[in-house]
Amino acid sequence: MHAKAPDGAFSMAMVAGETSGDLLAGLMMQGIRAQWPDANLYGIGGPQMQAQGFNALWPSDKLAVRGYVEVLRHYREIVGIRKQLKEKLLANPPQVFVGVDAPDFNLDLERDLKQAGILTVHFVCPSVWAWRAERIEKIKQSVDHVLCIFPFETDLLHSHGIPATYVGHPLAQAIPMHVDTLKARHDLKLDPDPNRPVVALLPGSRESEITYLAERFFQAAILLGQQQSNLQFVLPAIPSMKARIEAIRDKVGATNVQVLKGQSHAALAACDVTLIASGTATLEAALFKKPMVIAYNMNWLSWQMMKRKKLQPWVGLPNILAQEFCVPELLQDQATPVNMSGAVLDWLRSPEKAQALVGRFEILHASLLRDTPTLAAHAIQTFVKA
Repeated sequence: MHAKAPDGAFSMAMVAGETSGDLLAGLMMQGIRAQWPDANLYGIGGPQMQAQGFNALWPSDKLAVRGYVEVLRHYREIVGIRKQLKEKLLANPPQVFVGVDAPDFNLDLERDLKQAGILTVHFVCPSVWAWRAERIEKIKQSVDHVLCIFPFETDLLHSHGIPATYVGHPLAQAIPMHVDTLKARHDLKLDPDPNRPVVALLPGSRESEITYLAERFFQAAILLGQQQSNLQFVLPAIPSMKARIEAIRDKVGATNVQVLKGQSHAALAACDVTLIASGTATLEAALFKKPMVIAYNMNWLSWQMMKRKKLQPWVGLPNILAQEFCVPELLQDQATPVNMSGAVLDWLRSPEKAQALVGRFEILHASLLRDTPTLAAHAIQTFVKA
């Protein structure tokens, strides 16, 4: 075990990429702070982590790139950041390094740190059960311990000799089992009339997602408004993307969509159905018990490469966890405004089907609900002392 930081505080380096990683890490840090109130926490993180005293040497959105072609465009900058961070950590080793998701960035870094004798933990098992199964060997080389957010992952990792602990999904604790939809509509200044359904548009937080999805989502909103004039639309945008998204809305002419500054959870709480990009947000929507239409479109070459590595017929987390298509997925060429608006209307016109989905999502929520911050901190404490 490495010596403590000069000030005597427990030192932990962390890397969280993009908005979802920052959210997960911020929730986990509550347990870290309870265990080690004066811990020196630093690395790459976002506003949720910084709010708890995390020293962000780089902001997490520097790593918010998805797709092979998109990564190539930012490759030099991302590799440069990893090299600089690795040099800092090797020169002044933390007692433990925690990589939060972002496996493309973190696994290589973790491997180098582990080889240098630094303890490495990876929070959020890479989805080797869904695609890129070959990563399991890289995880074994790179990581001393994995904190898993889905219950079936620990058995899979143990079968390959990788120590792992199930800590539940932090979002299952952060999102209430029963959501106050009326309050959320009031907070967002939406009409609470049940005859005026709310559709939440969530085209993602990455730059590439906005490029490939935002215009399609706005066009779908226009079509929906033409077919059902009583609908209300909200689109929560991360603050740095708000102006760009509003410009796309205005160009498309989707004047019926209110673009919010952040507030994605409020939008999900308020809505009757959401049109949503594939990713962590789909699990958030499931935990809010909302019917959804999952849509995704990306660079054609990236899609061809990713498609070949897929192990299951689903990409959306609710469907993967259910092991069936409980919500529709419209991917690549299928992600047209016509298809998206039609699938949203199906939910709005099928209340019994929507209600049955709520029951399924309640069961899913219960299965993921643990005291994640405490369990994660306890696992790290036990592991660091071992």
